[in-house]
Amino acid sequence: MKTYLDWSAYDTYGIGDAYSGIPATGGSYAKAVAVCMHSHDCYKTRKGVMCPSYRVTGDAGSTPEARVAAFKAALNGEYGDKPFANPRLAAAMDLCVSCKGCKKECPSAVDMTLIKTEYLAHRNAALGVSWRTWLFANLPRWTGHHRRLLRLAIGFRNRSRLAAKLAEALFGIAADMPLPQLSERPFTPPPPAKNAPRGEVILFADTFAAHFEPDIASAAVDVLTAAGYSVSMASPAPSDPEPDRPLCCGRTYLTHGMVEEARREGRRVLAALRPAIETKTPIIGLEPSCLLSLRDELYCLGLGPEVGQLGKQLFLLEEFLVREQARGLILPLKNLPAATALVHGHCHQKAFGTMKSMRKIVGSIPGLSYEPIDSSCCGMAGSFGLETEHRAASQAMAELSLLPALRAAPDEARLIANGFSCRHQIRHGSGRAAQHIALVLREALDTGAKAAQDAGLALTPAHPSS
Repeated sequence: MKTYLDWSAYDTYGIGDAYSGIPATGGSYAKAVAVCMHSHDCYKTRKGVMCPSYRVTGDAGSTPEARVAAFKAALNGEYGDKPFANPRLAAAMDLCVSCKGCKKECPSAVDMTLIKTEYLAHRNAALGVSWRTWLFANLPRWTGHHRRLLRLAIGFRNRSRLAAKLAEALFGIAADMPLPQLSERPFTPPPPAKNAPRGEVILFADTFAAHFEPDIASAAVDVLTAAGYSVSMASPAPSDPEPDRPLCCGRTYLTHGMVEEARREGRRVLAALRPAIETKTPIIGLEPSCLLSLRDELYCLGLGPEVGQLGKQLFLLEEFLVREQARGLILPLKNLPAATALVHGHCHQKAFGTMKSMRKIVGSIPGLSYEPIDSSCCGMAGSFGLETEHRAASQAMAELSLLPALRAAPDEARLIANGFSCRHQIRHGSGRAAQHIALVLREALDTGAKAAQDAGLALTPAHPSS
């Protein structure tokens, strides 16, 4: 069986393990499916992420275990000659939001997100790519080449009830959910600071920060510059076939099973960051799903050994700052007005264990106390919450704990959420605005202390940045 992703990491799986049956076809992909040991952790609704669809339906058929059973049946020939086009497999995968919770919380580390990407690639090959899939997956190309047209189209659709209804009828985009609107202008990076005492870092400004909320990227530059770093932007290599289109992690393509397109984006990223890989310069991202895709899914695209070294240099902003604080960084921060912050973690932050850094950096802001929101997936999950047939499930996921916690919070409480989709769901579901941590940190910067540092009155000792 041809596979679209590289599953060689599972080549030796099953040797000596008490497997419950590796499917007859599928090679190492089948082994990745068969890692499920039926622990039933995906049936639990305790703290954690897994499994959002089971949490809202209470249906065992919506668990990763049931999805594994469906894939085993498909790979064993029980679903006919075109198993990936079979409605039974589609039904099993329908409410999977690619949260990565199972990879983190399942004792067998079932990576249903990656399994789903392979499934969707086969389904696309068998049935074709729908217009909605094409529209959502190609967001990086729309913003890179047709930004003005896209902004006008989204604005018109959001303002016109008739246009929203028409988009729902034609493409299955939920009419009652506004689409995120692009900013008037994209992020324009300032020139890197000269003579930065703590060296150079590279900022990977993802599609969402660059085109929808550029103030987040600007805030990250301000914070890193105040911390003593020279900030350069990750930009296409001179040999890039699309030198004028910003870099993209490929997340939107992977989510929709368009693997070749994701591989193309991965090659662009590697070519652009090759000099940074050679110098081991830290690369900092802002959007959890984007940065962590580069650190995880890039491996499965078969792009070579550079991927491993790149992964060691990739940090979310909060991860990098916490690491550097351990190396002597004193971020010049002032007291914020006494308040409590409610912190919602993106599913991928939780799945990859980066919420510890988030808690540490929020806790380092003077005058700000915080409470983490015990929530699973917000329900937006990229385009999932914008899809007509999934809108009710998306809302139900948000209503499990996230939205009730926000409604119960005092009006003066800050809301912090680093995920772009999470912020969109929060705004629509609660009427409140959540901030990325970069914005909160910039607000807390003590410009007076920074000026003193620059004058040499309280200079933090420089440390290598890698």
